[in-house]
Amino acid sequence: MAEIKLLDCTLRDGGYINDWEFGRDNIINIFERLVSAGMDIIEIGFLDERRSYDSNRTIFPDAASVNRTYQGLDKGNALIVGMIDYGTCSIQHLIPCEDSFMDGLRIIFKKEKMHKAIAFCKEVKKLGYKVFAQAVSITSYNDEELAELIGLVNDLESYAFSLVDTYGLLHKEQLMHYYNFAEAHLLPSIGIGYHAHNNFQLAYANCVELLENPPKERRLLVDGSLYGMGKSAGNAPCELLATYMNERLGKDYDESQLLEAIDVTILDIYREVPWGYNFKFFIAASHDCHPNYVNYLSDKKKLSVRSIHEILNQLEGEKKLLYDKDYIEELYVQYQKRESADKVNTAKLEELGEAFAGKELLLLAPGNTIVSEREKVQHYIHERKPITIAVNFLPEGYEVDYIFISNAKRYVQLSFKISQLQEKIPLIATSNVTKASGTFDYVLPYSELLDEKAMIVDNPMIMLYRLFTQLQAGKVVFAGFDGFTTSQTSEYTNPNMEHSFSKEKAEQINQDVADSIGRIPHQIPMEFLTETQYVIEDIS
Repeated sequence: MAEIKLLDCTLRDGGYINDWEFGRDNIINIFERLVSAGMDIIEIGFLDERRSYDSNRTIFPDAASVNRTYQGLDKGNALIVGMIDYGTCSIQHLIPCEDSFMDGLRIIFKKEKMHKAIAFCKEVKKLGYKVFAQAVSITSYNDEELAELIGLVNDLESYAFSLVDTYGLLHKEQLMHYYNFAEAHLLPSIGIGYHAHNNFQLAYANCVELLENPPKERRLLVDGSLYGMGKSAGNAPCELLATYMNERLGKDYDESQLLEAIDVTILDIYREVPWGYNFKFFIAASHDCHPNYVNYLSDKKKLSVRSIHEILNQLEGEKKLLYDKDYIEELYVQYQKRESADKVNTAKLEELGEAFAGKELLLLAPGNTIVSEREKVQHYIHERKPITIAVNFLPEGYEVDYIFISNAKRYVQLSFKISQLQEKIPLIATSNVTKASGTFDYVLPYSELLDEKAMIVDNPMIMLYRLFTQLQAGKVVFAGFDGFTTSQTSEYTNPNMEHSFSKEKAEQINQDVADSIGRIPHQIPMEFLTETQYVIEDIS
């Protein structure tokens, strides 16, 4: 008969949400309620020698520090475990199990580190701990690689071997394939565990699937956390698993203790930093890729969802799950550069050149100064009568001669407003932006306007100044180009356009823009009409 156990990982996986800072009282409250609920296995935190001891956190530099927090607490009938991400806590930072509050250690490791990680597990086992071999990102293994790993685990004779669905990619059929493979090849004495993530809203359903198909002899472990608290899209909710196991498997977990812990502690954290299924994690899971790729592309605030999908489709092989910032930036730039031959109309570009040659141009951006210094800008327009161009937005209270669009996401947000205008305003777009129907009035070759050396290669301010230099405009005046500030204040009139940067990062970008301007040959006169963070000497 299979031995089925429920493992709670709130104090460990939940810590990704709040940097493990639950607070001393909350740590004790959560632990004691999990014990009172009759939880089979309780994971009490991470061991990471890079961190210093903090009694308010559940991440510890060594095993002795775990004792400092938990020593003297009643374990009840629970098995107490900690977790080590292989390579972050050396064997010297552990103490013998007989001297430790912990009964076991779960060791997580990536595929390429399996041999070294299992060797480390053997050293941990010698100290008397029950060892759990945790294969992170199980979907990265093919059958041959999984067989190799299971051979190592059998040699180790670990307490359990866990299938860790790090990015929540598994559907039922895939899960059962890995599970049945492990069931067929593991020694009977080694338990099988499953750690789910909720990117596809399948964490609970997948756990139930295993609980309905338990192994005949070996133990089965399913992971959950209070209210699903955990990394990325969160985990399977422990309270739901406990309820199911009580009703279907004859277990006797005290659900009220779990609900009390959620009500008293977990909900307060959730209100501050919510977790769980969301759009970004769904997109990442649907492309079998690391969520940071989606975050990186979304943070550019320039791409439609369709464009993000198309870029993610270009991810290849093991790069999908091993986040590489340079790799995704390269794919982004390549995608933006792709242009249909018929998009750029040379005759229309010549027409645009004739319209702007020798003229004074006023570019309006959506910075706050476009509102706070409205009187100054309107006076300039009245006195100088420049050609006025709105950049990636439609300003209220201003009449503009053209709208420039280089940002596909902004275009989607603007398209309906533009279509409702009584008088048609010509649209100038870069070739990376696609119109819902028909064509733009003027299409610019996107790749020719980039500054490949810049931090933001497609900064619209740089692209336009580069363009108007090529078209030999008379002068370019900037209004609403406020520059980048810290994330504590809004730098845009529309909050959907905001970016979040540290002060240092904002200063770097502002200086980078100045450097980019300096790289443009044969510059035409320019000046800033409104206050700006950019440190650029006026060119006149």
